Amino acid sequence: MRKHYRSFFGKGVRLICVILLFSFGIGTALAQQVQWASRVIGFSSELVHAKTPKQYGAQQILGKPSKLPNFGNSACAWSPSTEGNITEEWIKVGYNKPMKVKQIAVAENYNAGSITRIYGYDSNDKEYLLYTNTKDTLPLVGRMSNIFIKETPFMVTSLKIMLNTSRIPGWNQIDAVAISSLSTPVKAQINLSPDTPKELKRENLGRGVNSVYEEICPVIAPDGKTLYFTRPEQPDNQDVWYAELTASKTFGTARRMPSPINTPEHNSSFSITPDGSTMLLNNIYRRDKQDTSRIKLYKGLSVTRKNGQLWGFPEQVQIQKYYNDNDFAEFSLAQSGQVLVMTAQREDSYGSKDLYVSFLQSNGVWSEPKNMGGVINTADAETSPFIASDGVTMYYSTPGLSGYGSMDIFATRRLDESWTKWSEPQNLGPAINSDAWDGYFTLPASGDYAYFVSAKNSFGGNDIFRVELTKQLQPDPVALVYGTVYDAQTKKPIGAELQYSPKKQKGESGKASANTATGEYKMVLPLKEIYALVVNSSGYTQNTDEIKLEKDSVYKEIRKDIYLSKTGTEPPALANKLDIANLEVGKAVVLNNIMFEQGKFDLLEPSFVELDRVATVMKENPKMEIRLEGHTDNQGDFMLNIELSKNRVLAVKKYLESKGITPERIQYKAYGGTQPLASNASEVSRKKNRRVEFIILKK
Repeated sequence: MRKHYRSFFGKGVRLICVILLFSFGIGTALAQQVQWASRVIGFSSELVHAKTPKQYGAQQILGKPSKLPNFGNSACAWSPSTEGNITEEWIKVGYNKPMKVKQIAVAENYNAGSITRIYGYDSNDKEYLLYTNTKDTLPLVGRMSNIFIKETPFMVTSLKIMLNTSRIPGWNQIDAVAISSLSTPVKAQINLSPDTPKELKRENLGRGVNSVYEEICPVIAPDGKTLYFTRPEQPDNQDVWYAELTASKTFGTARRMPSPINTPEHNSSFSITPDGSTMLLNNIYRRDKQDTSRIKLYKGLSVTRKNGQLWGFPEQVQIQKYYNDNDFAEFSLAQSGQVLVMTAQREDSYGSKDLYVSFLQSNGVWSEPKNMGGVINTADAETSPFIASDGVTMYYSTPGLSGYGSMDIFATRRLDESWTKWSEPQNLGPAINSDAWDGYFTLPASGDYAYFVSAKNSFGGNDIFRVELTKQLQPDPVALVYGTVYDAQTKKPIGAELQYSPKKQKGESGKASANTATGEYKMVLPLKEIYALVVNSSGYTQNTDEIKLEKDSVYKEIRKDIYLSKTGTEPPALANKLDIANLEVGKAVVLNNIMFEQGKFDLLEPSFVELDRVATVMKENPKMEIRLEGHTDNQGDFMLNIELSKNRVLAVKKYLESKGITPERIQYKAYGGTQPLASNASEVSRKKNRRVEFIILKK
């Protein structure tokens, strides 16, 4: 049941509100005059498949049409269990609000013309004959049967539709049934955004990328410079290929990815991380025990990581309780690296393959797949999901929603943090979707070009196309942050791990890696947020910083180089007598006797003796300037620890100012739990990490 009405492409709060109010107003008015069946009361039979028992079932008749205005076989329509049944088949459906009826609309999507009679029922379940079919004698491909009758004197609560399936040869299907008080025909419509452009130029990527074989699974790197895709060179084998963008904005001749990504069996790739160093691969790679040079593939998912210029052996991605009863699967990794969307057929699927979501846990294992809900999943097969860089917009393909061809591309937006509530999917329109097969939609972080697969006007099988998107069709803008991590002393690039967290928790935390050979990193961050950035590398002091994007509203690329210093010795404690002559500029000194209440930032009285000594020395050395640095352990929320350490150093600063030290002589910085002196495994060691230090900047 797909009852949500939300504009996907509207930009800006005011525009979105106008579109929503307009569409909700129309939707409310039409809902009072047109109702689609909301429940199944009874039926004679339903077509049941052992592997997909929900397909073609009686429940598929509910809600708006899932196939019309297109015609043909649909797993999202009700079909009686046999064809050519001498005994009449029937189905009885109910409606939420009883109403007087002038029109009955029956979406006959496959082999139309088998309806013989329609009965209506009042609130007492009294039966009335409303329609008898005396005209249809020949089969029709499909149609919306608009049956106009004299307005019923009673309020219709339900309908019963009788079928003579021997009358029209072949299987008979009904997509949906509506009652209406309108005199104008009820129509099935494709759910399009009001901003959908009428014309977009579909560009075939040419023979350097496309061949007489099928090109599928395109994935454009977030920077838009490399396109990865899958191509079979012969019937029993397919490999992962890539092509690079040239200065003329076209793609050069594709090249095959190296071993061990490609093997003699079927290989295909899915997502690539912003830094280009991590790629998801279909199947699980395992070396043959007898012949270790031979690699065997098993159903599942693997990840390969780039070390320098070489791709590592694909490692299995561990997903709790993972299984897939379908022969095919697709995966999409969010740019944060913390969310994985996949297609699978499982016990709780709505029919064939559905969209599921899994979350990365602290132990590196992904959570059990969770069905993403009936708003986006149908009884037919969902395929080729792609999570846009904004982490909110998702594109996927399905034949289970009204469209133009055998497979169309749709867009939907995440409504909350559960990843199971989504806006009603909107068809990307006839400029992208054709009357053929269309799928595998992918975008770079800029959102300027969309890449997808289509059988329309291809060189052979499916080809990869692109279109330049208007602003209305693009997802929410993001920032591509990139740079190099260096050794602060030698200025040589080093490998590192980067973690980012939104300060206001409006977005997702995420991770990135700096290449061990080049030190280069890339990450994609949604706008309208301030991010805390933590950078770690073995043997180096942790670096913390901020990336401020709260005032940005359009896509931008930001270069940010990072310098790490080698880990030094533990800062000395403040001696009983502060000998400034022996203290180095830039060297940290621990104030060991600074005390606060647990989890608070109010200074306790024992702190005053040590702080008074600092104030005295600063008065004796009027040119002396310092920076106070606050630290906590790593227990609790990351951002709350940053805030706590900030408030504590501000309390120390305020105390020193109360002793006559001018504010401009005291700087401060808060690190939270990002720069521990000891392990956080015990309370004794955590106590060492909860500290205030000062650094002499000038003396």
